[in-house]
Amino acid sequence: MLIDKNVLPLVDVDFMNNTHFEDIDLINEIYLNIENFEQNQNIENFDKLKSIYNQWVDHTIQHFATEEEEMQKKGFFAYPFHKGEHDKNLSDIKALWQEFESNKDIKALKNYIEYDLINWLINHIKSMDTVTARFFKTGMSPCGML
Repeated sequence: MLIDKNVLPLVDVDFMNNTHFEDIDLINEIYLNIENFEQNQNIENFDKLKSIYNQWVDHTIQHFATEEEEMQKKGFFAYPFHKGEHDKNLSDIKALWQEFESNKDIKALKNYIEYDLINWLINHIKSMDTVTARFFKTGMSPCGML
């Protein structure tokens, strides 16, 4: 296991926390498949890694779309910025797979998942998702003003 759900910061809205827990389950499964491919770089391990990675990308697309729909419905003041972070992250994880698929550099993929992705996810939850969830729950920004 790469990351324990208990280390994730929680936000004020359950649907967001539940989605983050699902993210962690998929990321941990990707990491396990990365380690399997690292040990034995055969087509079966590649296909398993590709399958779970694609499931995670699809989940991420749905995750972001659900949050963004809620932000738009509620008139979230920082929607363009939050959506921009989502778009950049999604672009990064798609590009990462394309790069891996062409060069099979498992160490680069593993490094991204271990460090860049985990740091991005935790920082995104602590910053943008915390503010967004507070707004969803109270209709106010964290400082109490809108």
